[in-house]
Amino acid sequence: MVGTKAAVRLAGAILLAATLTACGNAGGLFGNRGADKSQNLEGFTPEQIYTRGEYELAQNRPADAAWYFSEVERLYPYSDWAKRSLIMQAFAFHSDKEYEESRAAAQRYIDFYPTDEDAAYAQYLLALSYYDQIDEVGRDQGLTFQALQALRTVIEVYPDSEYATSAVLKFDLAFDHLAGKEMEIGRYYLRQDHYTAAINRFRVVVEDFQTTSHTAEALYRLVEAYLALGLVDEAQSAGAILGYNYQSSEWYDAAYNLLTSRGLELKSRGNNWLSTIYRQTIKGQWL
Repeated sequence: MVGTKAAVRLAGAILLAATLTACGNAGGLFGNRGADKSQNLEGFTPEQIYTRGEYELAQNRPADAAWYFSEVERLYPYSDWAKRSLIMQAFAFHSDKEYEESRAAAQRYIDFYPTDEDAAYAQYLLALSYYDQIDEVGRDQGLTFQALQALRTVIEVYPDSEYATSAVLKFDLAFDHLAGKEMEIGRYYLRQDHYTAAINRFRVVVEDFQTTSHTAEALYRLVEAYLALGLVDEAQSAGAILGYNYQSSEWYDAAYNLLTSRGLELKSRGNNWLSTIYRQTIKGQWL
């Protein structure tokens, strides 16, 4: 996703690229084979170097574009072109999946121009540089935590920006991803008959990730684990919460069949952490 100002500039670059190509002068002053990083650009104006960076983006050469934008920043550090180049440098690095470099450029922009219109986009790019590396659930979740922190900054510091809504959506997805990690570990422990360790993971999902898509399964897995340990009150209480909140889910059906096959009800019983949740959140009995 490109910021509004950046998008306008990029659209202009694409138009420029098409015009230059049609005229047989696609490379302009620099040639048309991408960046020659041994070239001395001191004889060119910042606008010329910047325009070449946009041209490289339009040619789908983000690594070359990032180099030209970085040269503007290096050669003309206090110019308005350097400011423009810095945000575009962050975008080009991100397009090239050079996430650490994208973060560094975005962070410099935030540090140097915190009140500029594109500061919100720089923060959003910084968050995306973490978020776009969240792939399979099995990986270490440090990047997910960093993505959540950076996305929260977009939401809280720039609530009226065009990126806030997208940041909220991605925050929810990253939050769901963390819950998925807890579920994966919990299911592993359950398969190994390490019931207490499994319960601890599923409890985290129920207590800390209750707004995610994994809560219904976590409650069902708690029914399984507690029954395996002979802790009937806890199993029935988990079933009661599942029945109240997720009666249309497959996990409710599975819990219902599992409990009733043993002559048990989906009913809150005893004085355990699940029965407390049932009383507080369903019955409204906080005391």
